[in-house]
Amino acid sequence: MAAAIIMMLILGAILGFGLGIADSKLKVEVDERVEKVTNMLPGYNCGGCGYPGCSGFAEAMVSGEVDHYLCKPSKPDQKAEIIDYLKNTPGPDGSTVDIKA
Repeated sequence: MAAAIIMMLILGAILGFGLGIADSKLKVEVDERVEKVTNMLPGYNCGGCGYPGCSGFAEAMVSGEVDHYLCKPSKPDQKAEIIDYLKNTPGPDGSTVDIKA
């Protein structure tokens, strides 16, 4: 019985160590701007921009896929705030995004 407990402790330590290494090596870097822009959008998820909801449009804007602001239900002050945020906030690679109104 003691041998089984010791074996389980050793196995748990080895697997835990392996998971810790995998966590650091396989980490996915997320651009924080996507979440911030998603929260700035109206949140209707209407698809009027041609993307599947506000998070899809935010991701397209941050990645540079979109060069014009396409969100129809957002107010002019929201639009200006998002365009200004993307123009002045660099991403992980140091680049900014220029969206036209």
